[in-house]
Amino acid sequence: MKTIILGPPGTGKTTTLLNLVDQFIQKGIRPKQIGYFSFTRKAAREAATRAAEKFGLDPENDLENFRTLHSFAFNRLGMTKEKMMTAEDYKEFGQLVGVPIKTASYSTDDGTFNSDNEYLTIMNTARVKRMDLLEYYDSRQNILDIERDTLYLLSEELKRYKKEKGLKDFTDLLEDFIKEENKPSFEALFIDEAQDLSLIQWDMVRSLWANAKKTYIAGDDDQAIFKWAGADVDHFIALKEEVNDIKVLDQSYRIPGGPIHELSQKIITKVQNRFNKDYKPRAEHGILKRYSDVTQVDMSKGQWLVLATANYLLDDVKDLCELQGWYYQHRGVNSVPLKLLMALNNWEHWRKNASLGNIEIKNIYEYLGSNVLPGFRTGKTLHSDTKYLMRDCRADHGLLTDEVWYESFEGLDTITENYIRNMRANGEQINKNPRIIMSTIHGAKGGEADKVLLMQDLTNAAVETFSYDPDEIHRLFYTGATRAKRELHVLDPKNFDRAYIL
Repeated sequence: MKTIILGPPGTGKTTTLLNLVDQFIQKGIRPKQIGYFSFTRKAAREAATRAAEKFGLDPENDLENFRTLHSFAFNRLGMTKEKMMTAEDYKEFGQLVGVPIKTASYSTDDGTFNSDNEYLTIMNTARVKRMDLLEYYDSRQNILDIERDTLYLLSEELKRYKKEKGLKDFTDLLEDFIKEENKPSFEALFIDEAQDLSLIQWDMVRSLWANAKKTYIAGDDDQAIFKWAGADVDHFIALKEEVNDIKVLDQSYRIPGGPIHELSQKIITKVQNRFNKDYKPRAEHGILKRYSDVTQVDMSKGQWLVLATANYLLDDVKDLCELQGWYYQHRGVNSVPLKLLMALNNWEHWRKNASLGNIEIKNIYEYLGSNVLPGFRTGKTLHSDTKYLMRDCRADHGLLTDEVWYESFEGLDTITENYIRNMRANGEQINKNPRIIMSTIHGAKGGEADKVLLMQDLTNAAVETFSYDPDEIHRLFYTGATRAKRELHVLDPKNFDRAYIL
């Protein structure tokens, strides 16, 4: 028996799946007889953690089958990290064949392949799409700037390199698993985020559900935004012809009623091939605001998620945050290192007669430079089981200053110092995670925030994609708009000819 569970944004899809897991466990099904597979490692880990807490289980031993498909194949095939292709292996391969490869690696989160070398990208994309390499090239040659013969030769050389080195890549793992005859059997099989699976992952899923008594396939085709990485949402939609039941989760606990819900529905109904589904927003009315310039956006209060189609399009927002003294994160990196912020905060507490441990003081000493005597800068004279007042360290541990942080800390450039002083003057909680998170829309998949700023600019690649596959861009901006829990702020593009107009 196979069931599709459609989960529009914020409808509690993971909770629904874990409730089903709970039902099976209550019936006496052992956790090891349940397979729960998600597209990303983060989502799989979250599901395992929640299940462990809910059912009092050990996530490592009891929930060993709560994984990504890549991770499951890795374990099942008895692989080790030493047998996997690394970025350094790809660089070595590039040197051997005379092709520059700066970056090439598989994401440990979702198994997607990223490289600055277009030949490698095309080679992997063809494999995850289960297409002959040259057939795939011929179907895309009008938008590819690479040579057909070179592509084929590099593919053959890479196969030879991996065989000689005894190495595998993430796609190899799936291919090898599919070929294995002895597949595991599950009482219940759960596939989460199914709209993001590639054809090779679907082949693996089919090999698993062949031995499963019940299969639940959960996802939302409207949030399918990984086609560039080989995801095949059309395959997910086509499953409606071969499943026993389709259930729609129809209450969003994230999307507010009013203009945000209306705008998101206006976007998604432009998609031609989709599951038609209705869901109810929250009773609370959302707020939709529009701006012609980034300087008009006031992000001085609250939690914000700032979204764009590419990281470089976020530069103007970064500049605004630095000018205003707002604490932010971009590309997963905080605008000021947490270690420095902890040193600053602890220093100011220390000046007010707080006592600190040796680890906190050692961290401070790293930023004091000549304000600590040379023999004491590593903090080696400090004891791990002792708390110290500032006067203790001035007397016995080489500390030479008790001035405010910007008079005492050395090595900070003027821009960083002024930025931090602005942050502190604004009352930013700089000992916590940043209020403002900047991300690509792809990177924010599954995330949410009270306030979302959505930029309408398109990259060159997105403009090209929009010309032949508008559904992909519609889905992308629908996903972006539906991250907002209370307020959606839309920023006009710099060039209306290269934008998605909401």
